[in-house]
Amino acid sequence: MGDLSNGDTIKQKTRVILVGIGGATCSGKTTLAKHLARILPNSVIIHQDDFAPPQEQIPVHPVYNVQDWDAPAGAIDWPRMIESLKEVKRTGVIPPEHISHDHLNEQKDIPLSEDIKLRWFRYFEEIQGNAERDGDKIVWGLVDGFLLYWHPNVYEQLDARVFLRVPEKVLQQRRHERHGYHTAVQFDPEGSLWRDPPHYWEQIVWPAYLEANREIFAGGDVEHGGSSGKVPQLVLIDGIEHSMGDLVERCCDVLKETLLKIRTK
Repeated sequence: MGDLSNGDTIKQKTRVILVGIGGATCSGKTTLAKHLARILPNSVIIHQDDFAPPQEQIPVHPVYNVQDWDAPAGAIDWPRMIESLKEVKRTGVIPPEHISHDHLNEQKDIPLSEDIKLRWFRYFEEIQGNAERDGDKIVWGLVDGFLLYWHPNVYEQLDARVFLRVPEKVLQQRRHERHGYHTAVQFDPEGSLWRDPPHYWEQIVWPAYLEANREIFAGGDVEHGGSSGKVPQLVLIDGIEHSMGDLVERCCDVLKETLLKIRTK
């Protein structure tokens, strides 16, 4: 992303826009974030998974006696994530001590048409050019996470809020096809490899997902309900009935609307 000069210049000249891309594990949010990062100039991805506590600090489920990486209260180091988002918002750079382990995870290639990518790249590049001619700079922070809308001090930092919703059976199949996750152990470039124990999906992952997101949806209907309004301006997107191109188009429309709102403030 580069050096954004001194603090005074940052406050006067740089606009950091944080974009939340939430959804369940295996909903496609990280893949979507990576496509958007290739489109948006001056962009960086912030993975919520990288704010998980060290493995030895993950709580043990009181019933099933396995480590619970999904329960909202213990799955994320919330103070560290909140402070990091505030730091990114203030400076436009990820704190230098932050380590991401996403590159160690299985990377599934879901292509995006060159037409969509180039069309939106040119649009946002023109926006960036116009801003720079006015002495401003836009920096995009794409924040992806499976618990992105649980803690109000996290989602309040976000300028745009997208939630990918995918049916349980599809999520479960995708999860079972994965070979594990490299968890975020800060200052350890390799992290720790986590593999799901038997029945982890139905006993831990899915119940925790429902718990974390029930209040976001009308009537507590996580799979079918509309937004409850708890998370303001939350954009719900069906992540299974649309192609990756459709998802990118919809998100770019959201970002376009976000820019217009910011510029009219």
